Amino acid sequence: MRSTPCPRFFNRFSSRLSPRFFNRCSARSTLTVLLLLLVPLHAPAQEDGETADKDFADRDFFVEETDVNVVNVEVYVTDKKGNRINGLTRDDFVLTVDKKPVAITNFFAVEGGAPRGESLKTIEPPPSQPAASAPEAPKSPEGQMLHLVVYVDNFNLRPFNRNRVIRAARTFLRTQLRKGDEVMLVSYDRSLKVRHPFTKDPDLIAGALYELEDMTGHRIHADNERQDLLDLIYNDAQDIYDVRGRVTQYAESIYNDMSFTLDALRDQVESLAGLPGRKAVLYVSDGLAMRPGEDAFYALNDKFNDSSVLLDAHRYDLSRRLQGLIAMANANRVTFYTVDAGGLRTYSYMDASNQGINGGAAIDQTHFANMQSSLLLMAEETGGFAVINTNNFSPGLEKMAGDFGTYYSLGFMPAKNEEGRYHKIRVELKEKTKGIQVRHREGFRGKPVSTRMAEGALAALNYGYQQNPLGIVLEAGKATPQDRKHFLVPFTVKIPIGKLTFLPNNEVQRGRVKLFIAARDNEGGLAEVQEVPVPIDIPAADFDRAKTQSYHYQLTLLMRRGRQVVAVGVRDEIGSTSGFATRGVSLGG
Repeated sequence: MRSTPCPRFFNRFSSRLSPRFFNRCSARSTLTVLLLLLVPLHAPAQEDGETADKDFADRDFFVEETDVNVVNVEVYVTDKKGNRINGLTRDDFVLTVDKKPVAITNFFAVEGGAPRGESLKTIEPPPSQPAASAPEAPKSPEGQMLHLVVYVDNFNLRPFNRNRVIRAARTFLRTQLRKGDEVMLVSYDRSLKVRHPFTKDPDLIAGALYELEDMTGHRIHADNERQDLLDLIYNDAQDIYDVRGRVTQYAESIYNDMSFTLDALRDQVESLAGLPGRKAVLYVSDGLAMRPGEDAFYALNDKFNDSSVLLDAHRYDLSRRLQGLIAMANANRVTFYTVDAGGLRTYSYMDASNQGINGGAAIDQTHFANMQSSLLLMAEETGGFAVINTNNFSPGLEKMAGDFGTYYSLGFMPAKNEEGRYHKIRVELKEKTKGIQVRHREGFRGKPVSTRMAEGALAALNYGYQQNPLGIVLEAGKATPQDRKHFLVPFTVKIPIGKLTFLPNNEVQRGRVKLFIAARDNEGGLAEVQEVPVPIDIPAADFDRAKTQSYHYQLTLLMRRGRQVVAVGVRDEIGSTSGFATRGVSLGG
């Protein structure tokens, strides 16, 4: 299918846009929304296309946006024994971005699970007002709420190791999470599956973990394949060429598996972008190979004394892809806490069944370091930490709970002209004390408003998140069958006019909003988020009456049979205010 030009607006207030327009004038198709007709209700039409286009362009008057985008960085300060350092203020910290100091515009401190009172603005009652009962403890603002994802990577786990961590995680969920925290459970087994959506009841997640204990863990198959390969290298191969091809195939197979694993992690992190507040991923696996097959190439060199094979190991380096995952996590305010479920490792050469295999501890050490380096990197560069080399996972989980309950949040405003670039962050204490550790994510990426709105629409779609200060309403009308599999479904977006900001222009009050539309089908397929500008003109004489009413915008979607969910985000471009709403429909019974 070849690309076609974008259609023109054909009247003053309404537009009829083809699917290609909503795929940015490309020939790509969407998963859910096959056709989108956007028509404002009760809009007068004009017949003259050229006049309409000119008038529409005239309406797009210049407005200087006052978008306030504050980047928040969670900071954890401990002494050399790991004890939390409390009582610090904004003035105790130095924050630099790309080695340049920036002003800390927002400061928020949480100690023992409760916001520190002086970090919040309070309003004192008038002196004449009688004393009231003791005030409630200050609540954390929405920007500081916690969303925790328990991510069990079943594809890269041994069943015994997994179940040992699950038992500790179940206790952690029931005893360590705080009121208001939201937690969800996902697993990976060649595909990502949501075992339980976000909930404020951690007992539900703890119960859902039981379902995972009976599942097969696939790492045991990888262990057997690795052991067979080492046995072939040391006991059967007479020449390096007898086995070099087999080692290469092994490395390529692991590389592909790790690539899919990282892609699934990336998808999970990306889906969290539009959620407010802090986001953390408790990632449980037996490790991820940074360089797949590295220990096998080292074994070849050990057996045949041919260092050229070590160059082959670098061909399967996943560090760049891992850094991309880390950068995305930092851009989306996601912190990784990684758990090596393998615990205290046992060298394979100590196993009686492997006494004939040479290489010994050096090969196993290479393998273990390779598997743990990715877990360490993911955690350390996003502000978390890795739990490794232990069979008792409870202290590590308790330390993670300490991060959730005691931290400092430093907010700053990035330069607007640097959106899209990745920037390095560094936080230090003005008075450096030996042994004091300051931990935080190592970077961020500035995002334009359109990106943040698209992410918010997806968060509403995937997680039901509906921040809605504009008070918008999304209503679905009666579906009309088109064929055995598809229906035309009208949706109406109702935007309270009194919530919008308008500017006077001659004899009209002019407003400007943008709609961000997303849809998901019953199989999890997502349509690309569509961005639609909507100018609103109201005669000045009617403006006071109009402020008590709503502006209606109609979308007609051609959708597949089954359960569908539509999300819409509305951005008031003059007032810099946003709102999100969702609506689900079941089509075809």
